[in-house]
Amino acid sequence: MSQSGRTAPALSPVLLLGFALRPAPKPALQAAASLAMAALLRSHRGVFERLEGLANLDFLIDPVDLPFRFHLSAALPSPRLHVLGEDQKPEPPVAAMIRGPLPALIDLLEGRIDGDALFFSRALAVEGDMAAVVALRNAVDGADISLAEDLLQPLGPIGAPARALLRAGGALYRRAERDLETLRAALIAPVQRRCDAQEAQLHDLDETVASMPARRRERRP
Repeated sequence: MSQSGRTAPALSPVLLLGFALRPAPKPALQAAASLAMAALLRSHRGVFERLEGLANLDFLIDPVDLPFRFHLSAALPSPRLHVLGEDQKPEPPVAAMIRGPLPALIDLLEGRIDGDALFFSRALAVEGDMAAVVALRNAVDGADISLAEDLLQPLGPIGAPARALLRAGGALYRRAERDLETLRAALIAPVQRRCDAQEAQLHDLDETVASMPARRRERRP
């Protein structure tokens, strides 16, 4: 697990969504966060029960591609997820902070990818009590969390069309992700070519400088 400062996020649909959400009123964002926490508590109370042995049950979740952060207070009987501004400090102090792109954070929550692989790949960064982060990761491992399903479950008959819309939205997201990656590659290609040319020039210059003493020796009578 690595420790690092907040890095610039990659170009992605979530980053563009973050720009769109920047002017959104905080009460609306808080309502969405509270709804998600209620769904998790309803379907996966065992996750929170497995954390009860920790001295500090507060965590800061920092999606680098969104203009806000989340303060998770995992203490039963009423765990809470507070929306914070980018520079707003959580109160009370947290045990640890987990920072990374929102898709990677969701993958970790839903167990779609190994937590160690995410940390060692530097997709996620951790600061603070590593033991608390390991306990949090172990608590969600094997819980079969599906954020979308947990949110849709109470909808009853409306759930089927909502799932269809969600699948369509997922397809649009994946297409937008591919298009943005193509755009990113096109934008950085000229810069990469210039960097490669400069690197080649520097290599030639180094070789010229390195050969100068030998040339002097060859010219001596």
